[in-house]
Amino acid sequence: MPTLNEQDRQIGFLHHMNFSELGLSPRTLEAVTAAGYTTPTPIQAEAIPPALQRRDVMGLAQTGSGKTAAFVLPMLSLLEKGRARARMPRTLILEPTRELADQVREAFETLGKMHNLSVALLIGGVAFEPQALKIDRGADVVIATPGRLLDHFERGKLLLTGIDMLVIDEADRMLDMGFIPDIERICKLLPFTRQTMFFSATMPPEIQRLTTQFLHNPVRVEVSRPSSTAETITQMLVKAPHEQKGKREALRQLLKTQANVKNGIIFANRKTTVALLEKSLSVHGFSVGALHGDMDQSARLKTLQGFRNNEITFLIASDVAARGLDIPEVSHVFNYDVPTHAEDYVHRIGRTGRAGREGAAFTMVTKEESKQLKAIEGLIKKEIPYFDLSEDAQAAIETRGAEPDRPRRERDGRGERGGERRGRDRDRDRRPRAIKGHGERAAMEPAPRVERAPRIERAERATPAERPAREERSPQKPTASATPPPQKPRRERDRSDRHPQRDVSDAPDHRGFTEQTMPAFLMRSVKI
Repeated sequence: MPTLNEQDRQIGFLHHMNFSELGLSPRTLEAVTAAGYTTPTPIQAEAIPPALQRRDVMGLAQTGSGKTAAFVLPMLSLLEKGRARARMPRTLILEPTRELADQVREAFETLGKMHNLSVALLIGGVAFEPQALKIDRGADVVIATPGRLLDHFERGKLLLTGIDMLVIDEADRMLDMGFIPDIERICKLLPFTRQTMFFSATMPPEIQRLTTQFLHNPVRVEVSRPSSTAETITQMLVKAPHEQKGKREALRQLLKTQANVKNGIIFANRKTTVALLEKSLSVHGFSVGALHGDMDQSARLKTLQGFRNNEITFLIASDVAARGLDIPEVSHVFNYDVPTHAEDYVHRIGRTGRAGREGAAFTMVTKEESKQLKAIEGLIKKEIPYFDLSEDAQAAIETRGAEPDRPRRERDGRGERGGERRGRDRDRDRRPRAIKGHGERAAMEPAPRVERAPRIERAERATPAERPAREERSPQKPTASATPPPQKPRRERDRSDRHPQRDVSDAPDHRGFTEQTMPAFLMRSVKI
């Protein structure tokens, strides 16, 4: 696989090359100029020329290096010829998350202003019908997550036989986080002569072995060392207690020490931790918003838009926001939990320090997370120093070590104020109730206590020898020794005995019923 030398790249491309030398069409160059781009990034300068030649490309670069434009720009130039057909898109872009897919759609809208192209976004969390309608009208580009794409295909709303270019963005996440069966199935549905482009920040050896079945003689574009972090990011570690309340206290003290935070992202490993941190920080006066996979799509997009518009200072998120989200002005990243996978650390802190800006990344580490920390330092080939909180902050963490809330609320996980409401409800139940018609004095007196009847203990069971005779147990029923009254044969009985309007006395019969208490169903005539 041909690879360009790092020194040649820096000298040749950064200082002497511009977009006009990459082979893009005049209409695409006009859109690039209108978008404000002047000089291509290294990944763009090396990936665009072979992509325009219809060659497979495997691009490796750190996050924030411009990988999205590296496949959007050549795709725009190639799509100028031809037109879309109903249910048969021409190009396909696969993304691991909904947010990243929507971000690529925005890139097409920005860079494709001079092109009359139809773009269909197929993601979960929204209705099928509008997406299917756009495919029926004909889509030049389909941007989709693997699951929703297969759903449309299984419903017969989409045909993949017309795809001539496939782009798999964030390939390591797509292959490493459970998308391997879906990716393999989608690739088998596509034409064999398609063009395939892989872009990712990390490419572990086991993932690289899997990509050999998807790419044919690819051009390997590696503009930076895999799994590297930007030099403009200041990385620090913070010692934190294992107990969660003390850890949240340490996080709050850490946030207070950073006075120059424009906006920041707080990453956690679990969705439940994200929700708990949002409630905890909002109670203590921080401007926060949550983003995780269990939220519906409208809420996720609303939170992201509020964060981009500086309406939210701290975005608490799971790894759903760690990959590819382009929020250029993120000044700080806080890892509340050390990432389980070392590659996730590179993606998390890559949300800051983008496009040459300076950024800061703090990672809270407990003693139990030392193993994950060693894996991260081994991956980035760098030892991360520790950041010391102030003595007052450390004393507060050690003395309190918890938030001023009840343990019951912490176990229930119902928020910071849920316990107070439940406590008020219990106190309200204990309040004395007013007695109607007795004035205010009676209302202040407790309600009268109802005395319960004494409990009657059940007698002990008698032994078989002490059991009384059966005839003394129920005096109303005939005794076993008494002879039953003679009865007529069934056919000789008078029909008047069964007639409901017969004249009877008020004396109860052998069943204990009178004419007034006789059930209606016993008084119905029966045909024999």
